[in-house]
Amino acid sequence: MDPSKTVRRMTEEIGKVYIGQHDVVREVLICLLAGGHVLIEGVPGLGKTLLVRALAATFGGRERRIQFTPDLMPTDVTGHAIYNMKEERFEVRRGPVFTNLLLADEINRAPAKTQSALLEVMQELQVTIEGRAFKVDQPFMVLATQNPIEQDGTYPLPEAELDRFMMKSCISYPPVEDERDLVRLQTQGRVVGGLHTEGVEHVLDAQGVIALREAASAVTVDEAVLGYAVDVVRATREFVGISQGASPRATIALVAAARAQALCEGRDFATPDDMKRVMLPVLRHRLQLSADRQIEGMDIDDVLRELIARVEAPRL
Repeated sequence: MDPSKTVRRMTEEIGKVYIGQHDVVREVLICLLAGGHVLIEGVPGLGKTLLVRALAATFGGRERRIQFTPDLMPTDVTGHAIYNMKEERFEVRRGPVFTNLLLADEINRAPAKTQSALLEVMQELQVTIEGRAFKVDQPFMVLATQNPIEQDGTYPLPEAELDRFMMKSCISYPPVEDERDLVRLQTQGRVVGGLHTEGVEHVLDAQGVIALREAASAVTVDEAVLGYAVDVVRATREFVGISQGASPRATIALVAAARAQALCEGRDFATPDDMKRVMLPVLRHRLQLSADRQIEGMDIDDVLRELIARVEAPRL
């Protein structure tokens, strides 16, 4: 199995039902190959649920969706123990987190107590219910969404949870041609309202995804390239305009994502350009802008581009 050809086929299959948004699709696939999780930010109606279903269809994986609301309880996510009166014993009912792809829709609608229900499974790939640890199936990935505009009735994600997402991907409104193709695809000869993924073919199975992850982890990262990742992350802690920099977890995520990016390009070694391609989505949600930069109207991507331009990349 050629990893780059497999990823290319997965991208093509997703593109049969999910039109455009090529950067978002690439970043989601990189997270899948790197064993990470992704936070997707965009207004409602841009096809985030469709993307998850199409991705699951490419490898025959199971996908579950949780609509986060203010009254959602942690046990609604993880599961709980219930007493079986007939058999006079407790039984564990596993929650929707036991799946391959978990879509946590509008994750910032739920309070911190419920959001924290995902911390253990995102980091340790297990859920503890009544003192017992239950492993989730592999591959496992959380894709969480949030609306950047509507903030009424929302709860900001804690820094500890944000840091567990490998990437933050931003979905914008599609170009006019992509929107025409999307509307035509979803309405022509179909009942409007469904999420149609019937045309997506299986490219591989769950074991194939695990094999791709192993191949990505085997990609060589030269010491100079690894040092470049360390230099960029350390620069975020001292850069004028950033009030809070990134932790070493960000450096680990950078290296893992660069490996997956190199694999997608058909190489068994990562380059500084691979690192640069993943820097914005890996770092943007881990930093806080200073008040001065916010007053100037700058966003975190602007400051990051400025920072990256100042850190010298190695020449291999």
